[in-house]
Amino acid sequence: MTAIPRIALLGNPNTGKSTLYNRLCGLRTKTANFPGSTVEHHVGRCQVPGGGEFDIVDLPGVYSLMLEIPESRLCRDCLEGRLGDRRPDAALLVLDANNLPRNLQFAASALKRGLPTVVAINMVDVARRRGLVIDEDDAERELGVKVVAVSARTGEGLDALREALLKVAKPGATAPSPRQPYPTSEIGSPASTRWSADAFSAIAAHPRGKVPDSLSLHDRLDTAFTHPVAGILCFAVAMSLIFATIYWLAQFPMDAVDSVFGVLSHAIEGVIPAGTLQDLLINGVVGGVAATVVFLPQIVLLFLLLALLEDSGYLARAAFAVDRVMRRAGLPGQAFMPLLSAHACALPAIMSTRLIPNPRDRLATILVSPFMSCSARVPVYVLLTGLLFAGRPLAAGIAFTACYVLGAIAALGTSKLLRASLLRGASSPMVLELPEYRVPSLRTAVAVAIDRAFVFLRNAGSVILAIAIVMWWLSAYPKAPPDVRSAALLTQAAEIRASDQDAAETLVAEANRLDQRRQQSESFAGQVGTALEPVFAPIGLDRQLTVAVLTSFLAREVFTTTVFVLVGAGSDANSEDSGTLQSVRNATRDDSTPLFTVPTAASLLVFFVLAMQCLPTLVVVARETGSWRWPLLQFAYMSLLAYGCAFLTYRVLA
Repeated sequence: MTAIPRIALLGNPNTGKSTLYNRLCGLRTKTANFPGSTVEHHVGRCQVPGGGEFDIVDLPGVYSLMLEIPESRLCRDCLEGRLGDRRPDAALLVLDANNLPRNLQFAASALKRGLPTVVAINMVDVARRRGLVIDEDDAERELGVKVVAVSARTGEGLDALREALLKVAKPGATAPSPRQPYPTSEIGSPASTRWSADAFSAIAAHPRGKVPDSLSLHDRLDTAFTHPVAGILCFAVAMSLIFATIYWLAQFPMDAVDSVFGVLSHAIEGVIPAGTLQDLLINGVVGGVAATVVFLPQIVLLFLLLALLEDSGYLARAAFAVDRVMRRAGLPGQAFMPLLSAHACALPAIMSTRLIPNPRDRLATILVSPFMSCSARVPVYVLLTGLLFAGRPLAAGIAFTACYVLGAIAALGTSKLLRASLLRGASSPMVLELPEYRVPSLRTAVAVAIDRAFVFLRNAGSVILAIAIVMWWLSAYPKAPPDVRSAALLTQAAEIRASDQDAAETLVAEANRLDQRRQQSESFAGQVGTALEPVFAPIGLDRQLTVAVLTSFLAREVFTTTVFVLVGAGSDANSEDSGTLQSVRNATRDDSTPLFTVPTAASLLVFFVLAMQCLPTLVVVARETGSWRWPLLQFAYMSLLAYGCAFLTYRVLA
């Protein structure tokens, strides 16, 4: 079989490369897993209308191919055939039309490698509004390759780009042949700068003579967004509005998801007779998974809105605003991106710290990364803030933001402590390019949100399902004898059923509740919870929540699953007027008091913000640091900090 052509996608950061990649490949992407690679990249299949296809290897954005950093090494390995099973057939080089002089220097260093190439000059719609005109014919003569002016955001020029890529990926495509030889010196040298200036003057012009006055608005926005005080306040307001929007919008799809699982439970109830199997399927499998998957709409909305915010160019300004605070806490400027990505998952964030050159800076970043609130915490935050502020989305959104802020404060404080004790030394400053403000790409944001949704669902279909089944078994066995009081209630119900049906049903429900309480307390899970309850009672937890917190050390998001499995079955979770979330809200303790009081919910919220509850993270930290000493220290420190702060929270509010 003929191998599908492979095209390497190259470019500087902030050139719209990811948006263009998603436009060309849609959602037909997969994470690359080439041996020896450590930096994230993807491979996507591009279908050309009318026939033809090729693969695109989306490489990380770099400022130079010759830098000794993992991203540049990855790009070099790909271009030289050391990444995967063969060298790419061609390259797609993305340039920003609004930063051509600098981008052209990178273009020269890439083109002189001799690989057949198509140059995509991106964001031409923005450049056009500013009076900048790109001449594709002149650009082709100057660079010696096919040049296509495109706008990845609007889709302009993409059909022509696909056709050009299909042609250049075929055998026999010619190598680049510029009008003037590419400079032999590296980017930033006088020769490279003079070459790019000449090339720019040949392919671009401002026919109206000046850049529009709208640039001054950008300057004013930058002044506000990068201010050390106003910038941080703007970021806090933006995040609060995002979380409030999530609470408001997500309630409708959450209710729909909850209803679907409710219908499924009733269907099982009608097909399978009452007994162990029905109990396993309804309260273990369906109910356990539903208690986590019901939060999927909020996770999707969170990443959708964050992707839109990042694509607009705002998040880079927020990074600049917090850089001063980070450096005062002893964190290097290069730590911002790993810490930002830790809000999705700490694992890739910790691995991306390999880009930090200073060993002490890198270790400090690794140790504080788990304080950033990852997506696994979102279901717990949603449940607990919803309990604290039921029916008040703005207050819940502010509380949600406060969780992220508390995690960031803990990270900064811990870094300050580390740099004053175990990891003494000054941190490195951050060099950051501020991208242009632009209308974000909804298509790209949707692709990011769907990708995170699939990751979440894979966990729900594997880890969460397995833990739900195990927890059901632990709560269902050994079988306890009926409560001595339930027999009397059932006898009384039988005597009055003919005269008072409602009162009889109330007595039966109370008898069932007593039996379920005894089963829960005498089961394996109940025995563990009872034994360890004294440890967690000072932060407001009973035996049920004790077990839920213990299981969450395997994976944070299973806290909601465990709570439902332990208390959902005893709160009539399958009734018509009680969904998955409502059954948890109505849960009670052995003494019939509410399971989630305000002090308990607040204490748990603080605990989950600060605790290290992710075994895979500890494994990755051990691998990245080369020793189990650091992850064990990290686990002990974060656990003690979480417990202490949760204790103070509970005592203040109790």
